[in-house]
Amino acid sequence: MAPKRTLIVDCDTGIDDALALLYLLGDPDVELSAVTTVFGNTDADTAALNTLRVLELAGRSDIPVAVGARSNWCGEAHLAPYVHGSDGLGNTNLPAPTTTPSPEPAAELIVRLARENPGSTHLLAIGPLTNLATALLLEPELPQLVAHVTVMGGAVRHPGNATPAAEANIHNDPEAARMVLRAGWPVTLVPLDATMCEVLTEQHQRRLAECGSPATAFTSSILDQYFDFYERDIFGERRAACHDPLAAAIAAGDVEPVLAPVVATDVDTGDGPGRGATIADVRGQYQNFPAQEGANVRVVLETDRTFSDLLVDRLCGAPERAQQVA
Repeated sequence: MAPKRTLIVDCDTGIDDALALLYLLGDPDVELSAVTTVFGNTDADTAALNTLRVLELAGRSDIPVAVGARSNWCGEAHLAPYVHGSDGLGNTNLPAPTTTPSPEPAAELIVRLARENPGSTHLLAIGPLTNLATALLLEPELPQLVAHVTVMGGAVRHPGNATPAAEANIHNDPEAARMVLRAGWPVTLVPLDATMCEVLTEQHQRRLAECGSPATAFTSSILDQYFDFYERDIFGERRAACHDPLAAAIAAGDVEPVLAPVVATDVDTGDGPGRGATIADVRGQYQNFPAQEGANVRVVLETDRTFSDLLVDRLCGAPERAQQVA
């Protein structure tokens, strides 16, 4: 039997982060060793409380949760209550968790666990990258201690969602994102190019509601807020993109991308209209294009667009079917 993949998840727990966490908690081949939180969908402290709520709902209050960056390195924090609700979880107003966050700061927890488990820890970052960049400053050898980094962020051939050029997670701290993507460790970037094409529908929501568990009832209810936003501002109908859950499934090894070239990748950190844009040299997707210096980021440009079914299968506790779909 293959060993479980050990993940630390760094997130800004809103609706899609909650879906990603529940997906991973239902994956028998994943060991979630810790969760760290950052500003983004909501503030870092609320994200930590939301994470504790989700873990408690899944019966996993044993997993440590640490609070991280409350703003980016410029002292700014752009939050998204209009997407995720005032509580970050679709205005579901879950009861306060019975546990509290760890006193250890997020970046220090990441570094400690990486030192204690060299070569076996995978990092999954599904919020702004301030915590990971801070961890790199604390431990310059972190790229040698971590097995792999998966980032939900960026827009390569797709328009941004924070600005015309930039995706929200990268735009929230471009300097940190640039440091993380250029640190020399193996990175898989899961941008809007892939996540906007994997969508949840009202049919998926109904199936979650019918499954009858507390977790699926919760996920069905939080999708109301998400569908409201996507219907109003994006798609014009009630469906929503699978941003963070898709990145989680790729980090877990459950989804194999259709097109994911390893290419040189950078972030625009200037003050112009391109600030926060992800610049990936996707000329490298062609087999005979010359090798690129510094190409260490696998950029997921396409998946098979069936992930939403796998996500619902996992949340509904159908591991055999989920395994077949994956």
